[in-house]
Amino acid sequence: MWLFSKKGVSGFSWSSTAEQVTHGIDATGLTAIVTGASSGIGAETTRVLALRGAHVIMGVRNMAAAKDVKETILKDIPSAKVDAMELDLSSLDSVKKFASEFNSSGRPLNILINNAGIMACPFKLSKDNIELQFATNHIGHFLLTNLLLDTMKKTTRKSKKEGRIVNVASEAHRFTYTEGIRFDKINDESSYNNWRAYGQSKLANILHANQLTKHLKEDGVDITANSLHPGTITTNLFRYNNAVNRSSYNMLCCIEPTSERS
Repeated sequence: MWLFSKKGVSGFSWSSTAEQVTHGIDATGLTAIVTGASSGIGAETTRVLALRGAHVIMGVRNMAAAKDVKETILKDIPSAKVDAMELDLSSLDSVKKFASEFNSSGRPLNILINNAGIMACPFKLSKDNIELQFATNHIGHFLLTNLLLDTMKKTTRKSKKEGRIVNVASEAHRFTYTEGIRFDKINDESSYNNWRAYGQSKLANILHANQLTKHLKEDGVDITANSLHPGTITTNLFRYNNAVNRSSYNMLCCIEPTSERS
């Protein structure tokens, strides 16, 4: 469709692939963390970063699935540097353990891609008694970013290379609750709406990236923080939704972005 092939100011379209976008980029010597890297967008992001020479750490819940992804990548890219570490974004203890192990490893960190997430699931509380979508999509990544930030700052200063933090958000952030983020009703099951709760968590991703950008500029650190809408891609993110809901989501995400998009 022309809508998806129409190129924007970047020179790429909604149908551009990760390999096309990164063509000519040499990421040798860079270290990246990709959350939710055992499937879907996270797995492809890991593959392409490894293809360009980066050392990629996969932050995953399912270590067996991560092993399969790693083996597939190494089969196609024998020189790829890919490792996996256990990470459950819905558990604050898991996030703290992951960050502690990574920070103590002495590894540098140039790129953090907060990709993991769940979408429009039935109401459920996380291990920390926080609504599951908000806990997984926002709180876990917010904490992870904060805990890894000092390592990123040290890497940036030492390497003289710009650091990158990317929050995978969604155009669904436009369709949250009327109040926006309902901080006083995060765990209110009686008024819970699975899609609006998802939009709420994605709005939080964007606000997090925007505020983080301000703090990084104030600190004079050469790290950028951005949020993005990855497009509508059929992955296991849709596991809680039927075909009708998938079609509704596709229509929602095809709305023409405005100049206010983050």
